[in-house]
Amino acid sequence: MLEINEKLLNDIHLHGESTYPEEGAGFLLGTETDPRQVVAILPVKNMREDGTRHNRYLIEPLDYLKADNEANEMGLSLIGIFHSHPDHPNRPSEFDREGAQPSFSYLITSVNKGQAVESRSWQLLEDRSKFEEEPINIHE
Repeated sequence: MLEINEKLLNDIHLHGESTYPEEGAGFLLGTETDPRQVVAILPVKNMREDGTRHNRYLIEPLDYLKADNEANEMGLSLIGIFHSHPDHPNRPSEFDREGAQPSFSYLITSVNKGQAVESRSWQLLEDRSKFEEEPINIHE
């Protein structure tokens, strides 16, 4: 299970809306306890080349390092990635699966016609064969 407060989820939705019609992305920082708790987010620039950002995102290795360092400074862990799917369902694509890590949560927000609609979270199985949906607990 992934726990997140309404404000952070709203910030993720606003990021997806602000990057529309391209995919927006960022990091989930938090605790790896059960349930995982998102404590902070770190939006990043989609570095995918022009013309493909509408259905792909790319996070640079330096951004991963910066996010990991920021999480460590806050006493947190890098627990996942969030990204948006413009005018597409909030289910992971095959492209998402190929680049995913089994230990992360992947929070995907569907953004239809510029409006964030709904977010769902996913975790990649250890054998990397597929994602399973992870329940989200949204609190104040």
